[in-house]
Amino acid sequence: MPVIALNPGYAGETRDRVENFHGNQLVYFGWDQHLLFCSPFTLPLPPDMPFGTMVSDVIAPLLAAHPEGAAIDWTQVQWLLGGEPFAPDADASLAVNGLGHKSLLRLRTPELRGVAGSCN
Repeated sequence: MPVIALNPGYAGETRDRVENFHGNQLVYFGWDQHLLFCSPFTLPLPPDMPFGTMVSDVIAPLLAAHPEGAAIDWTQVQWLLGGEPFAPDADASLAVNGLGHKSLLRLRTPELRGVAGSCN
């Protein structure tokens, strides 16, 4: 994410470079129409992690805190990567699926609209 400095010639150290995460990369993750989570999660994940493992071992446990978390039908989930529809290969790594450092991954669950349809 670029930063625009107010002072010409400003130079600062970029601390969120991938090299600073010990082999992991940051992946931002959000659940559309579920604003009980007010902003995307920031997940430090290894690029060789299979997409399906990320879903089962990282994302599903995070979303379990939401009242609708247990109702997610993972076979019907719609994924977006960088705002574009995305059909992940569950067995392929995050890198092979195109998730890089600071990628934004979103999930949509059309049958679930938040607590009592409130988008929360």
